Amino acid sequence: MSGAVATRLAELGLTLPEVVPPLASYQPAVRSGSYVYTSGQLPMVEGKLPATGKVGAEVTPEQAKELARACALNALAAVKSVVGDLDRIARVVKVVGFVASAPDFTGQPAVVNGASELLGEVLGEKGVHARSAVGVAVLPLDAPVEVEIQVELIP
Repeated sequence: MSGAVATRLAELGLTLPEVVPPLASYQPAVRSGSYVYTSGQLPMVEGKLPATGKVGAEVTPEQAKELARACALNALAAVKSVVGDLDRIARVVKVVGFVASAPDFTGQPAVVNGASELLGEVLGEKGVHARSAVGVAVLPLDAPVEVEIQVELIP
C-alpha cells in the first residue's frame, strides 16, 4: 500500500483493516459513477466488537468516540476494496453516524466527531464533509455506534 493516504495512515500509527464481512445481504461498499457509498460500518477490531451497549449507559461517550474512529477506518477499508487506492478520493461528501443511545443521552454529535476527526487526520481537506449524527435505540450486534460514508472520486 503506497501513496499519500497510506503514508499518512502510517504516520498516524494506523493500519487499514481487512474489510469487515457483511452481516447480511449487502456489499460493504458500492461504486456508482464517481461516488462510492459504504454500508454502515460497525467498530469491529480484528473481527470483534470491543464494546457493546448503549452510549450514556454501558458505554461512555469517550469510548464511543474511539469506536466511531474504528468505524471510519473500516469505512475507508471498504472504499479501498472498491477503488483499490485511497488516493483516488477527491473528497468525503457525507458521513452518517448512528449512536445507540441511552434514553437521556444527547451527545451524538460529539461521538460521531470520532469518525469526522479521523477522516480529517487521514485525508486533510479532502476529509471535510457534511454529516448527520443520529441517536437510535439499538444497532446490529448491540454495537454502540455505526458509521457510513459517501466519497467522490477523482475523475
